[in-house]
Amino acid sequence: MFKKICMAVVSLGLLLSLSFISTDVATAKAKYYQNCTELNKDYAGGVAKSSTTKNKGGKTRYKPYASKSLYETNKNKDRDKDGIACER
Repeated sequence: MFKKICMAVVSLGLLLSLSFISTDVATAKAKYYQNCTELNKDYAGGVAKSSTTKNKGGKTRYKPYASKSLYETNKNKDRDKDGIACER
């Protein structure tokens, strides 16, 4: 009986701690960059909306970093509207 109660308490504690961790990550604000030069210092290939987004322009030198929240924050820098901001 004592083992079952301990297991229930430990399980509940783990679930609660995981819910706080995921909430913190979800509420983390994506950084806004003033221009592509600033963005490319941190992300050489630019920022893609998802990992499956394909570049519609020419050949690029670097692979873009995939992050929906970061892309949404900086999507005004996606001139050709292909889902990748500041690609190089």
